[in-house]
Amino acid sequence: MNFTGKAGLLSAGLLLHAFLGFSDGGADSVKVTAAGAVPKQISSQFKFTEGPAVNKKGDIYFTDQPNDKIWKYDTDGNLSLYRDKTGRSNGLYFDKKGNLIACADEKNELWSISPKGKVTVLLTDFEGKRLNGPNDLWIDAKGGIYFTDPYYQRDYWERKKPDMEGQKVYYLPKGKKQPVVVDGDLMQPNGIVGTPDGKSLYVADIRASKTYKYQINDDGTLTNRQLFVSQGSDGMTIDDQGNIYLSGKGVTVYNPAGEKLQVIPVPSRWVGNLCFGGKDRRTLFITASESVYTLEMQVKGVE
Repeated sequence: MNFTGKAGLLSAGLLLHAFLGFSDGGADSVKVTAAGAVPKQISSQFKFTEGPAVNKKGDIYFTDQPNDKIWKYDTDGNLSLYRDKTGRSNGLYFDKKGNLIACADEKNELWSISPKGKVTVLLTDFEGKRLNGPNDLWIDAKGGIYFTDPYYQRDYWERKKPDMEGQKVYYLPKGKKQPVVVDGDLMQPNGIVGTPDGKSLYVADIRASKTYKYQINDDGTLTNRQLFVSQGSDGMTIDDQGNIYLSGKGVTVYNPAGEKLQVIPVPSRWVGNLCFGGKDRRTLFITASESVYTLEMQVKGVE
């Protein structure tokens, strides 16, 4: 996400108004949040939080990209600094071996950070050209990595324009050194998430204000692109009912048919990303600019 200028808190009056109107949409009677639950602020010490990922225990790791740090929020409610100097990591995701895969856009790379903290660079370029800046990712059951590659000009880059044409979605098969383009016809892909059965992938085109659903083929390629909803997203997650969560101005939840279930107001101006965590995966963890929040849910996460 382009994190410039999106931090800041809503006034108390706006907050009260927001929580009084906690949901809308055509399926208002369906709620995914626990009864009476509202987002609980864990900390507001950050500049722009992003990329939450959950490990097998239910601990959450997330980035504060402008400050080049990765933080950990464990299942006991403890917040701690996990790593400094992260390659300006943005989106994160754990693989089956417990390695933390990171979209490290300082040098436009994909990193694997082992449980002991060793960094392995998985990807540095595409066909000899620097990537725009890997942003968000999802890993399939085979260990292949889908990632979005939008271009957001960073103040820590020397370059002032992309090395390549287009902003695309890629798939890096496990063990391969070069990815393949799985969708090169998007304006600015950002949030991404797949279904647990490995059959469908959702990708948000944030500039076009659209989110698409794809069929995942056996070789990792994508077909049958369909418009899921006319809303973009900075980040996404999915629950055990197949509901899709889109971030931005709060959190918007859609069922698998694309019907809006609930709008969850969040007391920060911008929600960068979100995922489920906790021992039972019933806690929604929300990264929202300067703050991070938790929210108790009726449904469970599956990532």
